[in-house]
Amino acid sequence: MTVRSEDLEKLREMLLRMATLVETSIKNSVKSLVDRDSELARAVIKQDHIVNSMDVQIDEECIRLLALMQPMGSDLRFITTAMKLTTDLERIGDNSVNIAERAIELNKEPLLKPYIDVPKMGDIASGMVRDSIDAFIRRDKKLAMEVIGRDDEVDELNAAVLHELAFIMTQDPSTAFRAMKVSYVSKYLERIADHATNLAEMVIYLIDGKIIRHMTLPDQN
Repeated sequence: MTVRSEDLEKLREMLLRMATLVETSIKNSVKSLVDRDSELARAVIKQDHIVNSMDVQIDEECIRLLALMQPMGSDLRFITTAMKLTTDLERIGDNSVNIAERAIELNKEPLLKPYIDVPKMGDIASGMVRDSIDAFIRRDKKLAMEVIGRDDEVDELNAAVLHELAFIMTQDPSTAFRAMKVSYVSKYLERIADHATNLAEMVIYLIDGKIIRHMTLPDQN
């Protein structure tokens, strides 16, 4: 059975609102750390319940469409993909909250070092989330593949951050508490990029009907 276009459009709009909120959470959580703005961090934590509520609402809408319309083909893939996207978006929101919580802790301490690679990671990760959802809305396989390729950039930055923090701790063991907290932030951003990669992989499933998780993708150059 074909699902009404109005129902699919409603689902797209709900996903877009959730993704926009999650993207803002990433940016604000990192900004709260870089700017040492604990009030902004608390705002990120406070609004997480909205992300969780949207996750439930979208899942309920998808279940309603599956039960009532019994869709097939591309409509079925669209709805099942939407359900999987919300799972990763919700987890991205959780990681943003984790960053905000570490920011509040770190903002009480003297600055360990200027944040350089961490905000770069935040910019890339938030962009990956935004572009994954754009690719979903537009069914843009090329953009989804580009998002997947960006995950390596975040991994490299994460490795650089962890290496630098290890060096700082060996030079001055008294920095261990702050260095560990910053390392957590870096790992949270790396996880956000992984979830954004999952989003992009689901877009390719939507378009091609192929599950590419755990597969080595061909070089796109």
